[in-house]
Amino acid sequence: MSLHIIILAAGQGTRMKSSRAKVLHELAARPLLKHVIDAAQSLNAEKIHVVIGHGREEVTRCLANENVHWVMQEKQLGTGHAVAQAMPNIGEDDLILVLYGDVPLIQVETLNALLTRAMDESLALLTVVLPDSSGYGRIVRNAAGVVQKIVEHKDASESELEIKEINTGILAAPAAKLKQWLGQLKNSNQQQEYYLTDIVAMAVTDGLEVKTTKPTAIEEVSGINDRTQLVALERYYQYQKAKRLMLQGVTLADPARIDVRGELHVGMDSEIDINCIFEGEVSIGKNSKIASNVIIINSKIGDNVEILANTIVDHAVIENECRVGPFARIRPDTILSKGVHIGNFVEIKKTTVGKNSKINHLSYVGDAEIGYSVNIGAGTITCNYDGADKHKTLIGNHVFVGSNTQLVAPVKINDNASIAAGTTVTKNVEGGALAISRVPQKTKSNWQRPSKKK
Repeated sequence: MSLHIIILAAGQGTRMKSSRAKVLHELAARPLLKHVIDAAQSLNAEKIHVVIGHGREEVTRCLANENVHWVMQEKQLGTGHAVAQAMPNIGEDDLILVLYGDVPLIQVETLNALLTRAMDESLALLTVVLPDSSGYGRIVRNAAGVVQKIVEHKDASESELEIKEINTGILAAPAAKLKQWLGQLKNSNQQQEYYLTDIVAMAVTDGLEVKTTKPTAIEEVSGINDRTQLVALERYYQYQKAKRLMLQGVTLADPARIDVRGELHVGMDSEIDINCIFEGEVSIGKNSKIASNVIIINSKIGDNVEILANTIVDHAVIENECRVGPFARIRPDTILSKGVHIGNFVEIKKTTVGKNSKINHLSYVGDAEIGYSVNIGAGTITCNYDGADKHKTLIGNHVFVGSNTQLVAPVKINDNASIAAGTTVTKNVEGGALAISRVPQKTKSNWQRPSKKK
């Protein structure tokens, strides 16, 4: 028995008030549909079928790299009709799991529990009990507690409206039976749609056992219909991430003011201040401090590192005992070795900085290799771009670069050299030498500053 997963993602999502397809709106910087696909891929299914309709060109373009089978639903005639569009690609002996592209936080553990209940040719439903079940399909059971049917809110009787257990829409069923039931669906309801939920009563009529299981949290099965619901799930998701960090020994100044948009791994006794954003794959070592308003993207931060406020670290490696910021920008392909200090308003790009070197103020260093114990003064820039190509600047060990210096690449500064403040370096500097290039200073005594005529 092979598992096939059908993800329904064809709806228009009119309540989002957006020209973008609903399933492409983002939670934690990933499209809603991407969250569901990722969960589905963790189940090792034979194939994942995604049923699309509204905005299908945009959806397939945005998720073009996903290993899924796209299925077109030309007319949106209900959930039963949507599932039926994928059935021709599925064998009679397979097991089918139905998911929804706007229910992004479903957990793999919950789905595995659901699939286990369907393995013996049963119909398995994921249900949840809500304090207010208005608007949802009710799970109708008999006196013995056995599921009999699902009735939609608009079609429910007064007694059925009192039921708090509702249908999440997520189910698992044997393919042969599901194909049979889908062929029997009628649209004789207020919406004139083919409800997938009607297959429950058919299963009962056929003598098939209907089993249920519940998620660990309501948010797992919460769908997104408007932007307020999207924000509510975003904050729930972020708090779960924050709680996990705190339980692992990380101090958060305010767990409500951290955004994790990918995977974040943090060592014990590290501290994260407010309004920090972590994107992609980020790791932070032990005893490190991340100040407020810091953004870290796809980067590795070592132990005992201090990143000061308003700093951006993007696709970089910062090794142990470094101090960076405030207001620094560490750009891709940068490696800061142990003990490096990068100060305020310093930008580093595609550069390796050796141990214990310092670039503390108002400098730009790009396409460079810098040795250990180097001091680069304020206002220094590497002139790495000639208008067509990038060139490298090589700086040896124990080099001193004075303030307001321009290093015109390609150029090499050898070990123990010194560059005088205000120098423009266009030629290699030998080890131990002093390079200086300045316009001679002229002083005019008793200088009368110009003044406006009255």
